[in-house]
Amino acid sequence: MNFEMIPIKEYEKEILRNLMEKYDYEFTQYTKEDVNPLGLYGYSWLDCYWKDPGRWAYFLKADGNLAGFALINDYPEAAKTDYNVAEFFVMYKYRRCGLGSWVMDRLFEMFPGSWQIKYHPKNLPSVEFWNRVAENHSAGNYRREERPDLAYPDGSPAQVLVFETVPLREKTL
Repeated sequence: MNFEMIPIKEYEKEILRNLMEKYDYEFTQYTKEDVNPLGLYGYSWLDCYWKDPGRWAYFLKADGNLAGFALINDYPEAAKTDYNVAEFFVMYKYRRCGLGSWVMDRLFEMFPGSWQIKYHPKNLPSVEFWNRVAENHSAGNYRREERPDLAYPDGSPAQVLVFETVPLREKTL
């Protein structure tokens, strides 16, 4: 399978908004959130990805097909870090084929430094994926914090991984 990570242009914002609705819908199995009166979940910071510096939005593709998105920023929520995975979504069909790991490899190459990744503790596939990413890209030197102050709408405390990326060449030495 061939993977691509493509910067999202502002004129493609509606495509991202559509994907975000699917992402948010799937995520409600953990957060128990409701839709708004228009039947949507919405995303308050969407326009910021084309207005504010320090925000990057990417479409993920597999064999030329739209397969998800990654939203990265330098607005840390939990700890002082260089970068934050704000939102990350791989459509169900493309999970467990290596796309998510491939994307994170590219992102860490593009944005070396300290990172934080927040995830919902009940989303067990996400827990496994993000812990593996942190382990692999920090040479095992990461910390996990339980953050009740960043609780999800269902009351679950956020789990936050904080680490410094290690260049690929150093990981193999």
